[in-house]
Amino acid sequence: MKTILGRKIGMTQIFTENGEVVPVTLIEAGPATVTQIKTKENDGYDAVQIGFGDVKERRLNKPERGHFERWQAPFKKHLAEIRLSEGESYEPNQVITVADFEVGSKLDITGTSKGKGTQGNIKRHGHRRGPTTHGSKHKRLAGALAAGTYPSRVFKGNAGPGRMGRETVTVQNVVLVKTIEERNLMMVKGAVPGARGGLLRIQYAIKGQGGK
Repeated sequence: MKTILGRKIGMTQIFTENGEVVPVTLIEAGPATVTQIKTKENDGYDAVQIGFGDVKERRLNKPERGHFERWQAPFKKHLAEIRLSEGESYEPNQVITVADFEVGSKLDITGTSKGKGTQGNIKRHGHRRGPTTHGSKHKRLAGALAAGTYPSRVFKGNAGPGRMGRETVTVQNVVLVKTIEERNLMMVKGAVPGARGGLLRIQYAIKGQGGK
């Protein structure tokens, strides 16, 4: 699957030829460089590693520098591994850009959702609140979590208060509306996970039959 890394810039809107308004997310996608090639003979499976975002040498530790120098690849800040489909091949230091993606195709975009800290059960899970009259002291509490005598404990996975957000989220079948190759920009219809500046992984949709 053709894959590229990018950075979320923000949301805006564009107009179609018919005058319709389309909300889009602007993504700085690539260029991504192939920094390693894995084969069945050496690694047990076929894959490539791509890098995105330049980084200074002094920001890398010795093993990281050695990895890039071994493959004679430029130093990159973010790395991702892509499993290859049958018949798909890449060359060392090959560059992947937005020009490799067809406008109108469907994409799967993966990012990290916004972190919201520790939240209660109402905001986190959409539970109802308790009564607010007659001296009720149970307005936004979680309520009964388990029986007291048996099992005398709370089962794992119970929907309660806790950390919310900052999870890996994938939106599927997002339509690629427009690309601006000279600026490495993608415009995709609708919203994508994460805050502005967040790292995104963009690939042709798995359920979209090769991006069509």
